[in-house]
Formats: sequence, structure tokens, C-alpha cells
Amino acid sequence: MAKWIRTAGHPVLSDAGDLEQFVGSSTDITERKSAEQEREKLRQLEADLAHIDRVSTLGEMAASLAHEIKQPISAAITSANSCVEWLSHEPPNLDRARAAAAKIDTYGNRAAEIIDRIRSLYKKSPPQRELVDVNGIIEEMLTLLKGEATRASIAMCTDLSSDLPKIMVDRVQLQQVFMNLMLNGIEAMRDSGGDLTVKSQLEDGQLQFSVSDTGVGLPTEKMDQIFSAFFTTKPQGSGMGLAISRSIVESHGGQLWASANSGGGATFHFTLPIQVTESSPLVA
Repeated sequence: MAKWIRTAGHPVLSDAGDLEQFVGSSTDITERKSAEQEREKLRQLEADLAHIDRVSTLGEMAASLAHEIKQPISAAITSANSCVEWLSHEPPNLDRARAAAAKIDTYGNRAAEIIDRIRSLYKKSPPQRELVDVNGIIEEMLTLLKGEATRASIAMCTDLSSDLPKIMVDRVQLQQVFMNLMLNGIEAMRDSGGDLTVKSQLEDGQLQFSVSDTGVGLPTEKMDQIFSAFFTTKPQGSGMGLAISRSIVESHGGQLWASANSGGGATFHFTLPIQVTESSPLVA
């Protein structure tokens, strides 16, 4: 069996500069190295699970995502046809042609933005922390989930604080948290419609977020179980979304919890410290 040995020492020289002896010590660190290797394997497995959950979720949303991409592309084509028509006039109506061309740019950028969001969530890469505007992530998820909400007659609104500082987080992991929480709210209102509200604020030196719905609410007798792996109230659910979301938040030094709304529905809350340090593996 191979062993890991850490050795440290220094030479002892005579007054004349000759080597007299070498003093040092050796420590068997095999157990510690094995534990580090096991933690690394666990991190990789947890990252793989998170990636599988994202890809599975996006697969379930394929129809609405395709519709969301098709809308701006169709609008861009219509504007392009209008531009050609205005240019074919005698004399050409340049003002209207320019306006149509500007719309092409707007619609094209919107389609590209949606595709970029999808690509980032599909991409499999190691966790990477960067300075992020979390309100920007919320806006990205609103764009991505607009089709899902519209199909279920759900109105999405925000109450975002404008003074939130940027923080060091993994952008894709945080996108996944908001996507999971917002999709849970949409699912809770799929048969009845309703309102989905996302809030952000700065309080007590932390960033605080909430995702509220006006749906069926949470089973109070199972409130402690909803964040457990493989627990789900959905017929097609994997039961991993909330467990992964909580672990992502906790790995960033925050907390995630849920509460029942007095008027019906549920709210998921989570906090992130301004000075984010990695306190635990991705999934606990």
C-alpha cells in the first residue's frame, strides 16, 4: 500500500561551513491525503448531480424555451421584411427603414441573450467564483422562465433593491437556485394561475432574497422534509432541486428556508453574506 510522507528538515553546518548533519522529521500523512481525495471525489459527484439537475430541468422546459427563442427571431424576420419594403419605395423611406433595422438588432440580441443563458446552464464546468450582480441573475431567470409563466397564466414581478453590492459567487450555481425556486412557484400555480414575486434587499450585512407564490402552499407536516434529497410533491419531480439549492446556498455561506404565506401559497427565503467564503462542499 502506497503511503504519503511529509518530510521537513535543514542542514547543520560547522563553523567552517562543512555539513555536519541533517536534522529533520517525517510524518505519515496518508490518512489526511486519503480524506482530501475522498472530499474531492465527493465534490465532483455533487457537481455532477447539480449539472444533471440543471440539464433535466432545461429538458422539461424545452417547449417553452423553444417558443421564447422563436418569438424574437420571428419578430426580427418581420422587421427585416419591413426594412426591405421601406427601402424599395421610390424614393426609399430611410427613417422607417432605420427604425426597422433597429428592431432587428433588438430582437436579435434578445434571442442571443436567451440562448446564452441556456448554454451557461447546460455547460459542465468546475465551480468558479466571480463578482456578480445578483439582481442581474434574477433578471436573467425572469427572461428564461417567461414562457413557462405565461403558459400557466402566471404574472411575474420583482421588488429588487437598487443598492445591493456585487458579491463573489458562482454565477451558474446561483442561476440554478433561482431557477429551481421560481419553477417550484410556477408549478404550484400551474392549474390556477397566480403571482410570482421575487424580492431582494440588503439587511444586517447580508443579501436577502425571497421567491413567493400564491399557489397551493406547503404541506406543514412535511416542512422539514422538503429540502431532503429525493423528497418531492410533484408527480414528475426528482426530489433533488431543493436539496441542491440549499447546499449551493450553504456552500456560499448562506441559509435557505421556506415559510407558508398567511393568504395562501409559500415563500422561499435565502441569504448570502457580502463577504462570501466557501464554507462547505456544494452538496451536503
